[in-house]
Amino acid sequence: MTHPHAPSAFTDPAAVARYAEGPRRNVPGYDSLLRMSRILLAERVPAHGCVLVVGAGGGLELEDMALAHPGWRFDGVDPSQPMLDLAAQRLQSAGVPGDHVALHHGYVQSAPAGPFDGATCLLTFHFVPREERVPMLAKIRRRLKPDAPLVVAHLSVADGAGPGGEGGAGERDLWLSRYAAFQVASGVAPEHAARARDKVAAELAVLTPQEDVAILREAGFSDVQMFYVGFAFRGWLARA
Repeated sequence: MTHPHAPSAFTDPAAVARYAEGPRRNVPGYDSLLRMSRILLAERVPAHGCVLVVGAGGGLELEDMALAHPGWRFDGVDPSQPMLDLAAQRLQSAGVPGDHVALHHGYVQSAPAGPFDGATCLLTFHFVPREERVPMLAKIRRRLKPDAPLVVAHLSVADGAGPGGEGGAGERDLWLSRYAAFQVASGVAPEHAARARDKVAAELAVLTPQEDVAILREAGFSDVQMFYVGFAFRGWLARA
């Protein structure tokens, strides 16, 4: 779930150790997002299929899929070695056989050529600059079998006037404020949530849903369908 433009927290040992707390605290319906993602993959990934996991650091989605589908094999790729180490520890603790998951340090091009039966890229693309997304998605697509599913989910927020109309808060500001409010409701201190919201607004490449769909199509994916909305987060299913 990391990228060279991602926060340094992905390499800070203390932050890495606390990583598993983050998605459930920050992403509405995170556990349901994981379940929906594997349900969508299972529509086309066979019982003994192979799945590519881009941004596999931490191992949360790997653990979820591996336990639900013990016949699947996985290749996970992530540029943060501490996060991959955390993933390996999580999978071992969960009892996932070591020969079911291969972890690769690097970016998509560091993953095997496949072809894979499906792929995921969860909570990753908002760390990737817009100009790098089409090339990255194209590398994923080249590793997939024809018509194989890709599941993506990340921060994606519309632009436009908010309820106040002219002079009021923009729609983007409104949804990012709701993102911060969800964190507070999840137990995050208000001042920490406010800093996180400002950091997202200033540093991450948060596109509009329309831009995200257009980028998937430009990279060669088809039948792009939104399946998940959680305040400032969106998720799509697409076909290679």
